[in-house]
Amino acid sequence: MTGSHETFDATAILRRWEASGAVWRVLRRSADQVTIGLYECTGGQEVDRFTATDPALLRFLGDRSSSEDLA
Repeated sequence: MTGSHETFDATAILRRWEASGAVWRVLRRSADQVTIGLYECTGGQEVDRFTATDPALLRFLGDRSSSEDLA
């Protein structure tokens, strides 16, 4: 995903990441853009990251800063 310009469903990616037991974290956030880091199940090493402006993703995230926060 890093550096990729193809279209992707960021919300679906985060849902799958959570379902597999892995961790995601908000690295940067503005009113209309967010950068997400994807981490191993232990929450340790970053595996990938992406930046998105999708309003559906921003709604999905709400005030959460990671997958470890309650939805």
